[in-house]
Amino acid sequence: MSTLQITDLHASVVTDAGETPILKGVDLTVESGRTQAVMGPNGSGKSTLAYVIAGHPKYTVTQGSITLDGEDVLDMSVDERARAGLFLAMQYPIEVPGVSVSNFLRTSATSIRGEAPKLRTWIGEVKEAMAGLQMDGAFAERNVNEGFSGGEKKRHEILQMSLLKPKIAILDETDSGLDVDALRVVSEGVNRFQEDSGAGVLLITHYTRILRYITPDVVNVFAGGRIVETGGPELAEVLEADGYERFADLAKA
Repeated sequence: MSTLQITDLHASVVTDAGETPILKGVDLTVESGRTQAVMGPNGSGKSTLAYVIAGHPKYTVTQGSITLDGEDVLDMSVDERARAGLFLAMQYPIEVPGVSVSNFLRTSATSIRGEAPKLRTWIGEVKEAMAGLQMDGAFAERNVNEGFSGGEKKRHEILQMSLLKPKIAILDETDSGLDVDALRVVSEGVNRFQEDSGAGVLLITHYTRILRYITPDVVNVFAGGRIVETGGPELAEVLEADGYERFADLAKA
């Protein structure tokens, strides 16, 4: 049983002009086996929350805490956070020219597990995970994200998650850029991962369409850098029907 605990989190983005506050007191708990959805309009700070948890250097935490199983996440480097069991599927995965998917995955698994996986066993793991995401075997020899379609990038993110088996997976706008078929395959991959691993999932999204495939235990409305309302899956339907406009006043309160 693992718990990611975020308490009164305040954070700013660092630019040449100085620091601009983005997160303004976030309280959130993500537990093993449960899915927390964070929904909100563009510019509300949802992706900032994901990057702060992961340790992106352009953000500065000015108040509050993040712990994973009682350990202070903010004292960890980015790689230490990954080894501790945190995983971030990025909204815009970057290209890594000259590094094949197969080498990237095995190097990552070696870092997380503390030793290189046995080659024969590893090949079987990769093939099974790729088959579940309907990925051709030749995909493994391509360079990471280089020339990938939006759907291929997101499948690769879920492939990484499936093989690295984190305690807590943070999915930042994973539905962005996916057609209907790719959305279904990726969502099924997330559900399968959670069922097999028992991990906790923090699902950050703008739209409700991914929630038709991944059912959250809790839906949190994010506005003005903080959570302004929390409810069950039915809250997503309210957002679909009414939008985020009525939460703007709550964010200012």
